[in-house]
Amino acid sequence: MADSHEWHWFSTDNGNFVSYFPVVAYQPGKGLSVFFSDKIAEGKSYKNFKLDDERLTTLDGSKVYDFSITKNVAALAMSSLVLVLVFASVARGYRRRVGRAPTGLQSFLEPFVVFIRDEVGKKSIGPKYERYMPYLLTVFFFIWFNNLLGLTPGAANLTGNIAVTMMLALLTLVITLFSGNKNYWGHIFAPPGVPWALYIIMVPVELVGIIVKPFSLMVRLFANITAGHIIILSFISLIFIFRSATAGLLSVPFGLFISVLELLVAILQAYIFTLLTAMYIGSAVEDHHETADGAHADDFGTVEQRQGGSNFAHLAQSDVAAH
Repeated sequence: MADSHEWHWFSTDNGNFVSYFPVVAYQPGKGLSVFFSDKIAEGKSYKNFKLDDERLTTLDGSKVYDFSITKNVAALAMSSLVLVLVFASVARGYRRRVGRAPTGLQSFLEPFVVFIRDEVGKKSIGPKYERYMPYLLTVFFFIWFNNLLGLTPGAANLTGNIAVTMMLALLTLVITLFSGNKNYWGHIFAPPGVPWALYIIMVPVELVGIIVKPFSLMVRLFANITAGHIIILSFISLIFIFRSATAGLLSVPFGLFISVLELLVAILQAYIFTLLTAMYIGSAVEDHHETADGAHADDFGTVEQRQGGSNFAHLAQSDVAAH
C-alpha cells in the first residue's frame, strides 16, 4: 500500500526476501550521504539517519532532503522499461508487416490504440487531435499497465501514490494551458453573454475551474486505486484478526471478487483519465464560430454533436460509486 525504502517480496521460515535501495540524503551544511537502506531498516540507525514510518529523519532533528530510490521509484523505472520494450516490439512489427494483418502484441494492442484515436482523440479534441495522440496514448497505457502491475503479489502501488497521479494531472494542466487559443482565454477572462458587472465573480470562478479539473484527475485515480487495495487488504486481514481459518471461507471469495473487479477498474480508470484529458485539451484548442442559428460550433460539428459522441464521459462522475 505505502511507499518504502526497500522491496519486501515475501517471507518464509528461513527469513525475509528483501531488496534494499540506495538512500540518497542531503543535509544543508553537511553535504550528501549515500548508503543502502539495510543500514536503517527495522528500527536501526546509521550515522545521523533513521526511518520514522518510512520517512527519512535525523537523530538530532536537523533538516534532511531525501532523494532516495524507493519502491515506487523502482516500480516506475521497471514499468517504463516494460512500456518501452513492448511498444518497441510493436513498432518493429508495423515496419516489418506493412500492409499486412497484425500479429502478436501488435494485434493485441492495436484495437486499444485505434479506440483511443477514434473514440477519444478525434471526438474530444477535433481536427487537431494528431499532435496530442502521443501524450494520450502514453497516459492511457502508463496508467493501465501500472494499475495491472499493482495487482500482482509483492508489487508496488504506483498509481495509488498521490505524488504520481499529481504529476500526471500537472502534465495535463500544462499541456492544456499552453494549447489554449484566444477563444479559450477569452472565455475565462471575458465570459460571453455575461454582464461586465458579473466579471468580478465569473473570472475567479473560471480560474478556480482551471485548477479544479486537474485536481479531480489526481484525486479520482488515486482514490479508486487505493480504495480497491484497501478493500482487498481488509478482507484478507479478517483471517488474522479473528485468528481463524473459518473466516477465510468468507474473506477469500470476497477478496477474490474485488481482485477481479479491480481488473475492470484498472482499464476503466486509464480510459477515464485519458478521456477527460482529451476533453480538457479539446476545450482549449476548439475554434468557435457562429452557425446559422447562433449556436457555437467547430470543424467537427456543433458542441452538442461533439459531446454526443462521448457518452462515457458520465462515468467520470460516478466511477467512485461503481467501485
